[in-house]
Amino acid sequence: MKAIVCGAGIAGLAAAGRLHHHGWEVLVVDSAPRPRGQGYMIDFFGPGFQAITAMGLLPQLREVASPVDELRYIDGHGRTTVSVAYSRFTKALDGEVVSIMRPALEQMLRDALPDDVELRFGTTIDRIDDDAVELSDGTVTDADLVVGADGIHSRVRSLVFGPERDDLRPLGMHTGAFVFTDPELHQQVRQQFVLTETLNRQIGLYGIGEDQVAVFAVHRTADLSLPADPRRTLQSEYQGMGDLAERALAQCPPSDEIYYDLVAQIDTPRWHTDRVVLIGDAAHAVSLVAGQGASLGVAGAYVLAERLSRAATVAEGLADYERLWRPTAGGIQASARDRAADWFVPTTTTKLLLRRWGFRAMRLPGLDKILVGPLFPKDHRTVAELVA
Repeated sequence: MKAIVCGAGIAGLAAAGRLHHHGWEVLVVDSAPRPRGQGYMIDFFGPGFQAITAMGLLPQLREVASPVDELRYIDGHGRTTVSVAYSRFTKALDGEVVSIMRPALEQMLRDALPDDVELRFGTTIDRIDDDAVELSDGTVTDADLVVGADGIHSRVRSLVFGPERDDLRPLGMHTGAFVFTDPELHQQVRQQFVLTETLNRQIGLYGIGEDQVAVFAVHRTADLSLPADPRRTLQSEYQGMGDLAERALAQCPPSDEIYYDLVAQIDTPRWHTDRVVLIGDAAHAVSLVAGQGASLGVAGAYVLAERLSRAATVAEGLADYERLWRPTAGGIQASARDRAADWFVPTTTTKLLLRRWGFRAMRLPGLDKILVGPLFPKDHRTVAELVA
């Protein structure tokens, strides 16, 4: 059985590894010329953490994770308005959470692939017919399974399930991320999440590696178009947010080294045909504000491979995957739309103060598990139950 996975990101790499584990011949293609270095720090927990554990990769995950001691909000003068020991979150999630840069998670999954899984960068899928798949490098091949793991702007989804405009649900925000080297600033934010406490926009800084600082930025806007020059946009939109933010913006790299995109969800009515299936953000992008895109990508890939291994036919396995996995992804999407966006990027001073008081209340015994819910929602069904 042969599978073509379109997308060498987190979901695609996880799917490739698990399909190979179950005896599939796997080719992974990706339109980028090389693995992407852009990305931001994420909290990896929930169903993806369960899947990584089941895949036997938990030691590798902990090894490449970035240590974090504290989450800290600062005002425009750099003064700390509220801080929380990160151990509060870890304890509330029973230790099943790590902080990790997205490129580091991709690298870990790439390193875990067997040698006979082919990775072909600079290549994508141009055509999917009933009997053949045509790649952008001119290759025409057959495949028993085509996996669209190519992100929110999925080529596979557009080819098979319809145009992006039908499925894209913008949440009224843009986001950017970049990394630069600054030994002095690195020491100020080392092993911390340092976030600006501001309305309608936010910058976060994390010290990683040797003297590097990772930055993410998010701001509210109704504009659905992406800027031609993300660097200029970031430096313009985030002016006047304090010395740490200004220092980071001054060292923003060229636009081709910046991750920049809409904050949006994908809500498409169907994820599969008889042999084509969508996973990860291509199927159910939950957005930055939900904080579980990578986790759902890994877990969804795991559920897909396990259901296929138990099914009599590919079509039956794909139907099982969608039936079981859609409620989990849909629930997290709804939570992000209904609650998480206002918590993540407040629009009023009242909402900002409520968030501040919520974090302060986490210091009280017994309240950490209660208040961590809006930030790290847990799912009712475990990955083990979904693949049983």
